[in-house]
Amino acid sequence: MRCLRLASIALVLPSLLACGSEGGSGDGATTTGTTEAEATDAPAATEPATSDATAVVDDGGTTMPDPTDPTAADDASGSSESSGGIPTEPFSFFVTSLRAMQELSGSQDGFGGDLRFGETGPGAGLRGADAICAAIAEQSMPGAAAKQWRAFLSASAGEDGQPVDAIDRIGEGPWYDRLGRVVAMTKQELQNVRPLGADPAIIDDLPNEDGVPNHQPDPTQPEADNHDTLTGSDQDGRFMGVGATCDDWTSSVGQEGVRPRIGHSWPRNPDNGRHWISDHDAGGCAAGVNIVGGGGPQPGDYSVGAGGGYGGIYCFALYP
Repeated sequence: MRCLRLASIALVLPSLLACGSEGGSGDGATTTGTTEAEATDAPAATEPATSDATAVVDDGGTTMPDPTDPTAADDASGSSESSGGIPTEPFSFFVTSLRAMQELSGSQDGFGGDLRFGETGPGAGLRGADAICAAIAEQSMPGAAAKQWRAFLSASAGEDGQPVDAIDRIGEGPWYDRLGRVVAMTKQELQNVRPLGADPAIIDDLPNEDGVPNHQPDPTQPEADNHDTLTGSDQDGRFMGVGATCDDWTSSVGQEGVRPRIGHSWPRNPDNGRHWISDHDAGGCAAGVNIVGGGGPQPGDYSVGAGGGYGGIYCFALYP
């Protein structure tokens, strides 16, 4: 309106041209030859985002932020997901439950020692076990598969043909259960009879993917004798030796003399059977569930569950 009044008083003023342009904007802003519609549709020119964080590529070829960079999964807004889609809610450890292993394997006997889960080629057993961990984590917390899960398993040969130590597959920590309780802050804390510094509520009964202590996953049922957990590892989390890994987690053939190494997710008593990584050998590599209680593998039972278990595994995420 101001411009129109000026125009009616002095049509010859040179400033009318500028006023005419100014009148095209309801808020008094000047334009430079671009209509309001064009300005709305045109994308703003911005500098491309840059970051000093190092990208890493996971086993499936997906580029992810560097898990050792503390800002890589940071979300200043306080959202449960980072800008990269990785949940920031602490959840980076669990023991696979019997229910989950039965569902994913499609068998009431579970996977046994064959954890390929559809993977093929060198390192298929480890990659398949990692995929099992990711699938179970995703069921428990949508989006959690992006945390890059690793099964705590050793093998005689990975994809590069070299021995693989479970302790070196899982990142540097810290690790938390589904309810956010501390399992361990560092790898050194894991290399103990029980994880050093673990929350007292779970140190002697490591929890499953739902944060439920695995000794009694169903509170309406009695405690289960289910603590045998596959690792193929010695007490430091390193490759135990030939015969301890069910042919690098590709075989569910039960036979005498082939007995995978297991740890105990909960100790049978305070004096022995306490080591969570490496306590004794399972009965064999065949699929099988025995959670009734027998005090050790029974003669002639060549299954992973022979001594009280079902072939469960430990899962750790690279992102807390």
